[in-house]
Amino acid sequence: MSASTPKKNSFFGGAAILTASVIVVKLIGALYKIPLGGILSDAGFADFNTAYNIYSLLIIISTGGLPVALSKMVSEANAVGRGNQVKKVFSLALATFCVLGTVSFCIMAFFPHQLADLMRDSHAAYSILALAPAVFFICPLSAFRGYFQGHTLMTPTAVSQVIEALCKLVIGLALASLFMKRELGESVAAAGAILGVSVGCMLGALYVYLCYRGHVRTLPESGDEPEASRDILFTLARLAIPITLSSSVIALTNILDTSIMLGRLQDALKLTEDAARDMKGMYDKALTLYNLPASFMVPLTASVIPHVSAALKVKRRRQAAQISETTLRTTALLAIPAGVGLFVLGEPIIRLLYPSTDVVLAGWMLSVLGIASVSVCFMLVSNSILQAHQMVALPMATTVIGCALKLAVGYVLIGNENVGIKGGAISTVACFGLIALLDMFIIKRTLPRSLSMARVFVKPVGAAAAMGLSAWAVNGLMTKAFMALNIFVTETQELLPDGAAVVELSRTGAALSVFGAIGVAVVVYLVLIIFTRAISKDDLALIPKGEKLARILRVE
Repeated sequence: MSASTPKKNSFFGGAAILTASVIVVKLIGALYKIPLGGILSDAGFADFNTAYNIYSLLIIISTGGLPVALSKMVSEANAVGRGNQVKKVFSLALATFCVLGTVSFCIMAFFPHQLADLMRDSHAAYSILALAPAVFFICPLSAFRGYFQGHTLMTPTAVSQVIEALCKLVIGLALASLFMKRELGESVAAAGAILGVSVGCMLGALYVYLCYRGHVRTLPESGDEPEASRDILFTLARLAIPITLSSSVIALTNILDTSIMLGRLQDALKLTEDAARDMKGMYDKALTLYNLPASFMVPLTASVIPHVSAALKVKRRRQAAQISETTLRTTALLAIPAGVGLFVLGEPIIRLLYPSTDVVLAGWMLSVLGIASVSVCFMLVSNSILQAHQMVALPMATTVIGCALKLAVGYVLIGNENVGIKGGAISTVACFGLIALLDMFIIKRTLPRSLSMARVFVKPVGAAAAMGLSAWAVNGLMTKAFMALNIFVTETQELLPDGAAVVELSRTGAALSVFGAIGVAVVVYLVLIIFTRAISKDDLALIPKGEKLARILRVE
């Protein structure tokens, strides 16, 4: 049985593998980012993220659309049994990736100080230099991932992601701690933390290369005649360029947003560069948590394009519509409660994870960004659906409109002394809210078999609202209970009189309050989703063992 056999590779079968890897990667990422926030000051954390924004733009320019185009062309060729076409498409794509990776590496390696100055953060140069190797290795790594996703084989992608995350965790934190202990400065420590990304990309690329060597040996001989190299490159470019431009808009907006934010804080509000870095660092810590829900959309976006493309290629439009509809419903079921959770528990989460920062300010920004996170999830999935249906230019247009709004709103609000850094969070809500609304409007108008908006939103929104109320109530009650216990301990002085026990009790209480609220919220949400039949039997049928799960849950 070939690697592309539908029975073995259902849509959600591949998505489930990537989902598992994303969960592992995000857990590792939490073990990385949370201690890193304690090792580095807010300013050092800003240096870290400034460099990462530049890196993100270059890898999107180099790899943003090509993996999607590659997976699409591979899946279409596989659907009609053209093995030689698959081999030629991949070889040409890999060569293109390597050229782009080399160019991007040279930009970061030879001009780190110039790039840092453009970002209005001169301390970020060391981190930019440390990321230069990563931008080279990520290019062939992305090519191999696109190849395997085109074959609906998600395990190599999943394992390589875990390798990257582990290297980042072990090497990055070790170097950051070592450099801080040797008093080399927080900017150098930030570079050490980010060097783990480069090592992870290198080892991840080596792993997927070995997987590729093993996979090609198992493929049967094919007698098809591949297209000319020029035609293949033209098709790759036609598919990849609009996607790359659309993705680059967001990465470029992040670059401009960082520069505008630091610039407006320094110029309009008259803050020093160090003070502006501190403010930006608080915003970045909120952004780290806000990005988590969107990360769980990666399995859906990676799986929907090759599966919808393959279904359309063989004229199975009903199957393509069903996959698109299920993807939207699944997005709503995952994204809306995640966003509500961040909105309700923004300040408690910041207090628990980053107690050394300005908890009130950073918590407010996280709550506002929680609203934006829902829109980001829908934007990502909607773009993938539109791209799979050959509408690659429309997502770029909506993204440009939304990002232009973000820059304009951010410029005005951040420079206002009554708003300041909060303007960054507000502009993010405006940006991605508009993009998501436009994308969903296009899907509704152009894909007549798509799910109705009422069926997508009503049940998840109702369940998430009840969930959010329960989380808010549980956290508030538990927090008050632990505060009362702290007062009792302080007044009776039965524990350590130096106050250490009171501090430890306070931290424990904060952790138990947050996790208790999350635990109750998860139970409430799951019960309501099952009770209201927000997910259907047809949806579960696409998941491995889904029919058995539907019988257990009595889902019709």
